[in-house]
Amino acid sequence: MKRIVLSAAAIVITSLAVTFAVLGSSAPSVSAKSAILVSDGEVLYEKNADERLPMASTTKIMTCLIALERCDPDETVVVTKASCGIEGTSLYLRDGDTATVRDLVYAAMLRSANDAASALAVHVSWTEEEFCRLMNDKAKSLGMTSTHFDNPHGLPSEDHYTTARDFAALALYAMNNEEFRAVVSTTSCSIKISGKSRALINHNRMLKSYEGADGVKTGYTKTAGRCLVSSAERGGVRLICVTLSDPDDWRDHTALLDYGFSIIAGKE
Repeated sequence: MKRIVLSAAAIVITSLAVTFAVLGSSAPSVSAKSAILVSDGEVLYEKNADERLPMASTTKIMTCLIALERCDPDETVVVTKASCGIEGTSLYLRDGDTATVRDLVYAAMLRSANDAASALAVHVSWTEEEFCRLMNDKAKSLGMTSTHFDNPHGLPSEDHYTTARDFAALALYAMNNEEFRAVVSTTSCSIKISGKSRALINHNRMLKSYEGADGVKTGYTKTAGRCLVSSAERGGVRLICVTLSDPDDWRDHTALLDYGFSIIAGKE
């Protein structure tokens, strides 16, 4: 198998573009429309990795990363009407509710609460529209040339799309943020909304089913199908796997991560 090592990996990772992996017969077959497996900028597997597709709630990786980079996690967020009543998975936030940035990040990443993502966006930038400018600027700075964000939560929009390659670059970058990494590796926790406790359980099954799994985010809409970004670390080596429109994502990620770690072991 031929593997291409990207020079950008030497500076954390800014781009996974213009890369093609020649796959050997041992590479697993996956049901995803688009997939990629990377390690420190090295592409170990790819399938239609540059096809633009919707990414559903994996969007919240970028939303929460920006919130953590721009805010003190202990800052208090006051929820406004703009973030209430958003369709899909929700905390059922009400106008005037309060929570810390950290707790809303946990809600957005573990429960995939759309209203929590909106509340973070409005807190950072006053409006979702202005926050999307930050999201798109951040994407450009990471070399995500085939990505456009139209909202902070991932609900369907024609102007909301990415590629598996772009989201692998985002995930590699995000997992270098200590606070972000602590959130996405958490299987369950309790947060407070207006002083009242709420229990959260992480939707990411990989955390319990796969050795070394430590992130990142699930996603689903009828338009996007099942989307998953996963991370696993063994022996100091981190693998990032991204699948978009994948009806069998848990199996596919397990197979791809196993494949990746077998390659790493073979190089030692």
